[in-house]
Amino acid sequence: MKVKFNVMPAQRQAPMAAPPYHRWGLPEDPAWCEFRRTPNGIHVRFPDLADFLVIDDGQEVHATPVPELDDATLEHLQLNQLLPLALSAQGIPVFHASCVALDGNAVAFFGESGRGKSTLATHLALQGAPLISDDGLVFEVTGNDYRVQPSHPSVRLWQDSQEALVGTRLPVAQPVCFTNKARILAGNLLPASDKSHPLRGAYFLGEGTSDCVTISPLNAAEAAVEWVQHSFLLDIRDKHRLRSHFTQISHLASQGISYRLDYPRRYDLLGEVHAALLAHHAK
Repeated sequence: MKVKFNVMPAQRQAPMAAPPYHRWGLPEDPAWCEFRRTPNGIHVRFPDLADFLVIDDGQEVHATPVPELDDATLEHLQLNQLLPLALSAQGIPVFHASCVALDGNAVAFFGESGRGKSTLATHLALQGAPLISDDGLVFEVTGNDYRVQPSHPSVRLWQDSQEALVGTRLPVAQPVCFTNKARILAGNLLPASDKSHPLRGAYFLGEGTSDCVTISPLNAAEAAVEWVQHSFLLDIRDKHRLRSHFTQISHLASQGISYRLDYPRRYDLLGEVHAALLAHHAK
């Protein structure tokens, strides 16, 4: 379950002849990321930042940054974007989620950007539930057991969450050029786990419209939709990989571990969310 990154000499991005088969970004906005198939694999372009070539089996990635790209931004793209995509090409289930270890089990939080999954994971880690991963949830599958693998010992927070939760108490990685999010490094105050943990709870964050902390189970069909929406997939046209991925999702959705979690997005209520999760997890 490894990916080898080869950094090539920096060069300007050349125009692409073929349109992308997939893109990230709103339809009316410039693409944040573009995907194209080439004879050697999948070409992933982040305009004005870097090009990546993912060899078909996902075990090797060639990175070509633009000349002015800083090392921190290149590392961020490799860690947070290309690594999950390459692992998905290996047939490993990978999802957009943050995760902590609660009573020896993995508890994961899923949500669109801005829903607060990293904020919630950080709060729980500060209370003694070690971080397992932030943003990229990677599974090792053994029979019917899904174990969450530890990732980079850090968490990415917007400035308001950073100020509310950690202030200046914790070290921060070098800034990335295209985002105001800070990467907070784990340490004594913010513990991180270096071991895998079995997944025992998947909480999909609501929009924050609830006036109190609510946790409700998702049926298998509802859960499957949520798991699909938060999947990393390198080539959405690869029918073999899609079949395998949807089989994994169907199994995950049928486990009875998927829930909707909603609560008012207020930092002073995170303690109540923590208490509700502890009570729910103990059932």
